[in-house]
Amino acid sequence: MAMRGHGMGGRGGAWVGMRSMRQDRAVLQHRVKKGTARRMLTFAVPYRKILAVFIPVVILDAVIAAVNPLILRSLIDNGILKKDAHLVVALALLVAGLAVFDGGLALTERRISAYIGESLIYDMRSKVFRHIQRMPLAFFTRTQTGALVSRLNNDVIGAQQAFTDLLSNVVGNLVTVVIVIAAMFVLSWQITLAALLLVPLFLVPSRFVGRRIGSLTKEGYDLNSEMNMVMQERFQVGGAMLVKLMGRPDVEATTFESKAGRVRDIGISQATYARIFFVALTLTASLATAVVYGIGGVAAVHGELAVGTVVALTSYLTRLYQPLTQLSNLNLDIMTALVSFERLFEVLDIAPMIDEAPDAVAVPRGRASIEFDHVRFTYPSAGEVSLASLESVAVLESGQRNEVLHGISFEVRPGTMVALVGPSGAGKTTVSNLVPRLYDVTGGAVRINGIDVRRATMASLRDVVGVVTQDPHLFHDTLRANLLYARPAATEDEVLEALSQAQIGHIAAELPDGLDTVIGERGYRLSGGEKQRVALARLLLKAPDIVVLDEATAHLDSESEAAVQQALRETLAGRTSLVIAHRLSTVREADELLVFDDGRIVERGSHASLLAENGLYAELYRTQFADQEDAEAQAAGSG
Repeated sequence: MAMRGHGMGGRGGAWVGMRSMRQDRAVLQHRVKKGTARRMLTFAVPYRKILAVFIPVVILDAVIAAVNPLILRSLIDNGILKKDAHLVVALALLVAGLAVFDGGLALTERRISAYIGESLIYDMRSKVFRHIQRMPLAFFTRTQTGALVSRLNNDVIGAQQAFTDLLSNVVGNLVTVVIVIAAMFVLSWQITLAALLLVPLFLVPSRFVGRRIGSLTKEGYDLNSEMNMVMQERFQVGGAMLVKLMGRPDVEATTFESKAGRVRDIGISQATYARIFFVALTLTASLATAVVYGIGGVAAVHGELAVGTVVALTSYLTRLYQPLTQLSNLNLDIMTALVSFERLFEVLDIAPMIDEAPDAVAVPRGRASIEFDHVRFTYPSAGEVSLASLESVAVLESGQRNEVLHGISFEVRPGTMVALVGPSGAGKTTVSNLVPRLYDVTGGAVRINGIDVRRATMASLRDVVGVVTQDPHLFHDTLRANLLYARPAATEDEVLEALSQAQIGHIAAELPDGLDTVIGERGYRLSGGEKQRVALARLLLKAPDIVVLDEATAHLDSESEAAVQQALRETLAGRTSLVIAHRLSTVREADELLVFDDGRIVERGSHASLLAENGLYAELYRTQFADQEDAEAQAAGSG
């Protein structure tokens, strides 16, 4: 009779045993954080009622599997050998009935295990995803995307498998082993002891095979992770373009093939060791069967043992070795589950540096003011916002971190525009990031309508403040979906009006499927000017009271630049605006200019007054804006 496992949903026991073998035994040396096991069990609490049904089903399944050999024994000894046809038919019908009942149990077990397993995946993924969404921008600037995705995929699935397999296999295997050994001792304790003496012949080599398979599996996982990272970076439009422009496709292919080749070799080795495992299991079971048939057969010949008892003993053997193997790896299964959960808890335990205050208040809508009150800022360290295991290259930071902003103060009155100018690295972008609270100040305060942004609700802050960066991000989705991301309830007319105001109303007619055209990853199907105007249309659809803008027209052609400039005027009209200025036209239209240098405001005033001071702004004008003024004069003359 074939071995029957008590893994999840009736999967073959040998296969479940092989999954234990594939686990990395290095986890046994890992010191799990205190409390991990208790936190792991909290994920099972919502399913305690269904577990109360699941565990008895697993136990009953194991009991039925252990009862069959006893029925077989009675069928042979009391039915066939005694020529009792009625008993033979009755016992055969009993076996058939138990088989049908056991099949129903197996389906029930599989249904429940699938529900628990998939629900655990859902719960863990949802919890981790929601938590990551609360992380500050600094977290994403340091974290490798592939590492985060791995936590949401590999670690979540690994934790689920270890948890649910542990839950069912421990119960089922313990019940099976106890019942089988007890039954075998009752039938013949001498033959049972002889058969059990062969167990070490299988367990010792299987543990060696398990260690080897575990190390190979870990190496394979690492290599697959590296290949996934390479593919993720090289298959993006920007990465593919860099490879083509730098002329290194052959080198890239060779590097990738070397890793893929090693994965192939690991797969071959794993298959070989897996076959060794199965051969060892089969051989041991065959030797034990031979022992039972030999000793039991001689005893049956001499009338000391019934024939049915010998058959029942050999049938029990086929149910004994696999559960013993799985229980021998119980510590590995437990540690694998704990380590997988611990890696998830590592992410969940990162406290968001930017979170909503318990007494947060909503920022009222309408004309808004911005106030920077003696603001100081230092970028957070890696240890404050991330994990070394989530960074592809984790470097321990040493030394004191430099302060980026040094006590700056200014105010943007409702409906006015303040432009930030200054050399690269002066702190302009940092200032723009503090208004929507992408970072929190380390000193002083940023206020909107008199409310410290740290005391504002996140939802109201998102509604009031709109931001367009120099490199706006567009999702690999339709144009409509990208626009509606700002305001899902917007109507078709409102979407078209926003596109018109952003000077890109023609795009809906020119694209193959209009608003339902997929614009590609990061909007690569659009030109630079079109991407900027789509981002502005998205902002117009959102209709914020405050606009924070890293004006991005420096690298556009003249036609696109003119269109974007007109779109900017539409966007900023009547709104409180904080703009990092790259264009002379913006500088001239600003109500006030703030000149930054080394994290300080060194000059402030209008374009004309700052030119007259002949300070840093006058120098910036001569290096950045004078050529633009000449170009504007020439364009006006030719017109």
